[in-house]
Amino acid sequence: MPTDPFSSRDAAVVVAPGHEEGIPLRDQADDKIGALRAVHEPRLFVISGPSGVGKDAVIDRLRPRFPEAYFAVTATTRPRRPGEIDGTHYFFLTEDEFLARRAQDEFLESAVVYGLHYGTPRGPIRQALAHRQDVIVKVDVQGAASIRSLVPEATTIFLAPESMTELLHRLQSRKTDTGDALLRRFATAATELDAAMGFDYVIFNEADRLEQTLDQIAAVVTAERCRVRQHPLIV
Repeated sequence: MPTDPFSSRDAAVVVAPGHEEGIPLRDQADDKIGALRAVHEPRLFVISGPSGVGKDAVIDRLRPRFPEAYFAVTATTRPRRPGEIDGTHYFFLTEDEFLARRAQDEFLESAVVYGLHYGTPRGPIRQALAHRQDVIVKVDVQGAASIRSLVPEATTIFLAPESMTELLHRLQSRKTDTGDALLRRFATAATELDAAMGFDYVIFNEADRLEQTLDQIAAVVTAERCRVRQHPLIV
């Protein structure tokens, strides 16, 4: 029976060229593989898009796909909608509470949207990154631009509607806005489409094709995790 050239016995005597100290070739290659594994740094993924595009639904369905990731929870002064849980969907704060935290620089980014305050708490994101967790943040288009300016290494994903007709239907089906507020959101959404080209990826969240959207986001996450050149994130 022929001898296995890669048996542990043979590997102990095969030496990499130029290494007189006698480091086995297999051990040297394993060290290289270990170094390749160590290249990975926790990533920050920013998911954004116009109001009504389905960001909340996407985030809810992404959680079981990436249980090891930290999903940042946005703080807001807007009223809680039916079914929303404080600390899970949002941190619901009074305006005074929000402004006090902003004054203490507790937010990575904050903005006033339709007269209401929104902000991404900085502390939990730092803690997650320190524990080598990927972080997924859901913000409006304005917030995404702020994060991109502060953390250029962040990966940004723009969720786009399949059409403005479908977006209007989604806004109407929420039944959370008056007629004037709904029209204002619709007009703002049309303007926010201009920002899409400033993102790293654009994914269409089409009606009745949520799984397709999730698959495409998962593909982005996987690709970014496999990048050779990764840099530590500073938030």
